[in-house]
Amino acid sequence: MNCDVLIIGAGASGLMCAIEAAKRGKSVMVVEHNQHSGNKIIVSGSGHCNFTNTNTTPEHFICENRHFVKSALSRFTPDDFIAMLDNHNIPYDEKKAGQLFCRRSARDILKMLMDECEDLGVTFIYSSKVKSVKHDKGFTVDISRQTIAAKSLVVATGGVSFPRLGTSDFGFKTAKKFDHKIIPLKPALVPLRFSQVDKRSFSGLSGISFPARVSCGKTTFSEDVLFTHTGLSGPAILQISSYWNRGMPIVIDMLPDIDILSNMLAKKKESSRAHIKNFLCGYLSKRLAEAWCKRMGIAQTFHQCSEKDLKRIAKDLHGWKVVPCETEGYHKAHATRGGVDTADISSKTMESKKVKGLYFIGEVLDVVGHLGGYNLQWAWASGYAAGISV
Repeated sequence: MNCDVLIIGAGASGLMCAIEAAKRGKSVMVVEHNQHSGNKIIVSGSGHCNFTNTNTTPEHFICENRHFVKSALSRFTPDDFIAMLDNHNIPYDEKKAGQLFCRRSARDILKMLMDECEDLGVTFIYSSKVKSVKHDKGFTVDISRQTIAAKSLVVATGGVSFPRLGTSDFGFKTAKKFDHKIIPLKPALVPLRFSQVDKRSFSGLSGISFPARVSCGKTTFSEDVLFTHTGLSGPAILQISSYWNRGMPIVIDMLPDIDILSNMLAKKKESSRAHIKNFLCGYLSKRLAEAWCKRMGIAQTFHQCSEKDLKRIAKDLHGWKVVPCETEGYHKAHATRGGVDTADISSKTMESKKVKGLYFIGEVLDVVGHLGGYNLQWAWASGYAAGISV
């Protein structure tokens, strides 16, 4: 079988690339090793697909080359994708901070993309694994039951997060085959696991959440933190996990924007015999206040505390240091950090600088966005960049 453009991977970036290439009159084939397209699209946003973020800027992405994402993001914006939804009469809502979700179901997004592919004559081959890829003047790709010859090859196989959805490392292996460097992989947007000591202290708080300001190094996010049976999750933790490395502490301000020291000093002036933990129940949940005070060795009443003691407690409340032992791994990660080094990829076209006609798009590249629709916007933008270039 012959085609102009062969795309490996029928996820968000692959489908967008297929649409744009087919619009230009290219014959396009898409090979997918799963039984159908868009597995990640369907489950994203808890089934409602957080398909973009209206606040998308390059600063919301992590990449060894921080300038790499600028070109693609500027040429296919959130407004461009919203226009596609409007053309297909798909209703959507903004939940918070520019995050847009399908009102009905994530399947609306997938149907829109598949309908456009069908109208443009894109061919899909499902349940087929790529056995080999060869390059001469074009590309020869052996799949499960046949051989395909293509002028251009687009690798849109994603990262290795959510292995239950059929993700694989095929894209990284292909990149290595053609002498591309891989920036080391790690789970991103993933819950963090407590040390054994902290787990014993806090595992009973599973399900409790609180607003916080969470920092790792110079990076800070202000969102909710959620206790799990094994550690910490919630938006703030998922965000900071992309910046965390083993052995690093994360610092949690448990009472952001509250001057807890002034409030405690005022309480002490009352010659109060109230316990610190009971006082903190006015700011934190009772179970959290009790567990945190026990872990920090705080059992005094205000009457027993000096001003120095209260300053230390306030400092710990605004700067609780936690050293996670590890992440929850790829099976709970929303994305993969690292990937194909963008140093050898054109930021304008997504084409390899080493092999003419070879393209890498989406999560397989060393690009990962923040939580909140940014990663899907990168998929649309990088897929579009390649689609108008192949």
